[in-house]
Amino acid sequence: MPTEVPWIAPAGALLLGYLLGSIPFGVLLTRAAGAGDLRQIGSGNIGATNVLRTGRKGLAAATLLLDMAKGAVAVLIAAAFLPGTAALAATAAFIGHCYPVWLKFRGGKGVATLMGVVLALYWPSGLVYAAVWLGLLATVRISSVSGMAAAVSAPVSAAFFGRIDLVLMLLALALIVLWKHRENIDRLLSGSEPRVGSKRKS
Repeated sequence: MPTEVPWIAPAGALLLGYLLGSIPFGVLLTRAAGAGDLRQIGSGNIGATNVLRTGRKGLAAATLLLDMAKGAVAVLIAAAFLPGTAALAATAAFIGHCYPVWLKFRGGKGVATLMGVVLALYWPSGLVYAAVWLGLLATVRISSVSGMAAAVSAPVSAAFFGRIDLVLMLLALALIVLWKHRENIDRLLSGSEPRVGSKRKS
């Protein structure tokens, strides 16, 4: 009798990652707090930046932390119980956040979840990610700029630190982040991208 089915661990990691990543914490928290349907507020995005537009800073912070945590937890569980599948779980968690089945595949832009993933996969790159994200957010105060720059920093720092095994995966995820920000890029080019703390119409 075979002792192991080769595809079970990878399939389990993909399922675990996707299910965790697809939990729409921003939508759930704003609804539970009586702040309405997040998808009908501001940009309609389900991430922390849009939650901030409800005026609930605590909800925005909680969304940010939970979106990071779900990516990290997916990686850590896979690493502990499904050896060799951490990168698969990481990718699936990120995809789950960006394209959750529960929201008809209309999810967030992945910046916070990618940070959680990178921290869990290789913490030095995660620290670079956090420094780029928070540093630019504090100085430029444009969420899309800081998020995109942080995402791009992940494969760059992985290459710099010699984690070549992570570079292609992180590059692919960074490209998805850029794709999800394509409307932001258009607004940046036109000079109409809002800064953090500014009001924005639906």
